[in-house]
Amino acid sequence: MGNENLDELDKPIVDTRATGIAAPGQAPPPLVILAIDDDPGMLRFYKAALTNESVRVESSTDPLRAVELAESLNPNLILLDLTMPGIDGMEALRRIRLRDPEARVVMITGDYSIESAIRAIQAGATDYICKPITPDKVRGIVQEAREQVDLTRRESTLENQLAEVFSLEGMIGRSPNMLEVFDLVRRVAPHLRTALITGETGTGKELVARALHELSPRAHQRIAVFNCSALVDTLAESQLFGHRKGAFTGAIADQAGIFEWANGGTVFLDEVGDLSQAAQSKLLRVLENGEVQKLGLPQSITVDVQVIAATSRDLNVEMKSNRFRPDLWYRLNMVQIQIPPLRERREDILLLARRFLLDFASQYRKEIHKISRRAESALLAHSWPGNVRELENVIGRACMLTRTRMVDLEDLPEEVRNQSVRTAASPTTMEDAEKQAVVHALGITKNKALAARKLGISRARLYRLLTKFGLDDDLPTEERFNEAADE
Repeated sequence: MGNENLDELDKPIVDTRATGIAAPGQAPPPLVILAIDDDPGMLRFYKAALTNESVRVESSTDPLRAVELAESLNPNLILLDLTMPGIDGMEALRRIRLRDPEARVVMITGDYSIESAIRAIQAGATDYICKPITPDKVRGIVQEAREQVDLTRRESTLENQLAEVFSLEGMIGRSPNMLEVFDLVRRVAPHLRTALITGETGTGKELVARALHELSPRAHQRIAVFNCSALVDTLAESQLFGHRKGAFTGAIADQAGIFEWANGGTVFLDEVGDLSQAAQSKLLRVLENGEVQKLGLPQSITVDVQVIAATSRDLNVEMKSNRFRPDLWYRLNMVQIQIPPLRERREDILLLARRFLLDFASQYRKEIHKISRRAESALLAHSWPGNVRELENVIGRACMLTRTRMVDLEDLPEEVRNQSVRTAASPTTMEDAEKQAVVHALGITKNKALAARKLGISRARLYRLLTKFGLDDDLPTEERFNEAADE
């Protein structure tokens, strides 16, 4: 392994790149609609109603084939009949949502009941509509889907723009802690001689070191990276300072060390706290006098390098235990840059995860477009003891394993899934389900009379349910009384 690439362990943050949904001025692709109904006349009706709507309508009378179509087409909207031979709409919905937890599915039925409505909403249907259905209603459903797709596209574009704005030399972060790191790097780099980067394993210390180099006046010169814990003492000193032929067993020729090789540039020493006492003494001499002494050679050679060191150890503890030289500490610690652990910069988790998703999707040549909401909730809830490197590995594994176009909860390792926070718990009793159905109907219709009609119950019964669930604060007593005669 060359001196320039001796340690890849602290490179968890990927380089940023701009991406977009569509080129400027280019119209977005048409919506893909999948209609599933055992009545061919109904499918013809959908196509006729949507002739001028800039959509691509695919259809099937076979629910089993339609489930396969849903996977291959990745439709923006699915119009699904409830009652069909073979498998019914509920089973088709379950299978579709199993493959795509965020599929937008509108259940359409000619046999309405509040029980089936509750089941459909619980199973993940976006809406539940009774037949007969008018062309205007179909176009309204499609328009709602279009607005949701447009919103998703805008969010994706904004996320990509955020990744560009909140980045520095391949690092990504919008949390206050990381923005402070970026600011410090920018201010220090032009005047850098020595710097110490501290932080837990996997936080990205090497990327910070490379950013310091790239923003310094020595950016056009070499940067040498060396992991001080990777080799035994003699070999570590030989790699750092060089050796003369015959200096030790196996030294069959003269060899330049990292400092000599990177003369004029930058040396990055990762895990500097693991250096032996002898190596620490020689490093101190480089920092104080710019002199390097090769193993087996009495005279020194002069070098001009800027030195960036990093450690995951607490060097104050190491000094008290006499394992690290205080004078070397003072030399290295002219500027200290503390990299926060990922658990202290949770604003960056999804920004990083989505960037990793793009990278691994490209690397594996898979069409993976997003992370599901429940998977995102699990990522946000995890404590990330391995920091950004662990996050990168988790997303890489998920992209490798997923069979769909998104990373879902089941694609994440068990230790991440177990810490997930359920943002919307499923109803556990009939009463909970009933309350959810009422809230959902009111949320869609914004009107109690329409909500009652949608639920297939009288307004009087709806009012009693609102009172039961404590949702009737804005309902006048007279209105409840007058509507009691409805039932």
